[in-house]
Amino acid sequence: MTTRSRLTILLAAVLALAAVATAAILHASARADRRDQARPGGPAVTAGQVRLTPGAHRLVFRNMAWGPHRDELATTPAATPAATRTATRSGVKCLRFYASPGTGICLQAVHGTLADTYRATVLDAGLHAKAHYPVPGIPSRARVSPSGRYAAWTAFVGGDSYAGTNFSTRTAVVDTATGKLTPTLEAYTIVKDGHAYRAADVNFWGVTFAADDRHFYATLATGGKTYLVRGDLRTRTVTTLRTNVECPSLSPDGTRIAYKKRVTGLSPDAPWRLYVLDLATLRETPLAETRSVDDQAVWSDARHVTYALPGDYGADLYTVPADGTGAARRLLTAAVSPAYL
Repeated sequence: MTTRSRLTILLAAVLALAAVATAAILHASARADRRDQARPGGPAVTAGQVRLTPGAHRLVFRNMAWGPHRDELATTPAATPAATRTATRSGVKCLRFYASPGTGICLQAVHGTLADTYRATVLDAGLHAKAHYPVPGIPSRARVSPSGRYAAWTAFVGGDSYAGTNFSTRTAVVDTATGKLTPTLEAYTIVKDGHAYRAADVNFWGVTFAADDRHFYATLATGGKTYLVRGDLRTRTVTTLRTNVECPSLSPDGTRIAYKKRVTGLSPDAPWRLYVLDLATLRETPLAETRSVDDQAVWSDARHVTYALPGDYGADLYTVPADGTGAARRLLTAAVSPAYL
């Protein structure tokens, strides 16, 4: 083959790759344009004021409905969640979100020329940014303490799913009053089975705060097992309480934890069921939701929990009684990352 022939083949290959790349970009652009257009029959969304203030019982969440307000924070009355939702006029967008009255945490993508990066933004009651912190991977979980004093978030720094074993997480906690950041809970002392514990494979995720602005619960993974741990922000320690607990969520009265548990015999890709644990007796109750839930549930009140499952718009919110009775029902279409104010 002559040099000229080689150059001709190389040029043809380059042109073919360029055509493929152009087509991919145009397809992605068209798909993004479709997402900016409201879908007939989808949830009604209007622009308005969204505030993280106490008062009427409201639900604030990431709106997943296609249209100009997709991915923005939105709100509806908790008693009538299917009502027209109000999206923030300021256009605050979050991949993961949570709030207590007066304070929110918003995990965001920062779009770059070559790659996206991520950050955690602390929001005030008016959704104005108070502080930004770098997030070292794909955002996964977010929580704020009941008082708003502390916020926590989890990101995948290796892998992108809890279903397998080949992943790594980083969980950070910030004091929103002082700005002091603990970049990873791996800096805390672990007490496992009554003894100090260290291991290279330690991962934490799914923080949930107690009302005393001192204690929290989270998931610890090590040695192929997951543990419910109770943490102390002052002594910087975490203590194991029970195995096979993931993504805990503390009830409003601080006596129970809703969580997802791996159940033997289920698919490795969908291994979880929702349970509630009584912290005084360590008695667990399976909930009536029979589908696998890969989410950190939230308590909508003392008797129900809310969580996300895949839906036509990306995710829908469901609710189920926390005592094991009743049945799961869809609460809200095209929504994720709920917070009750």
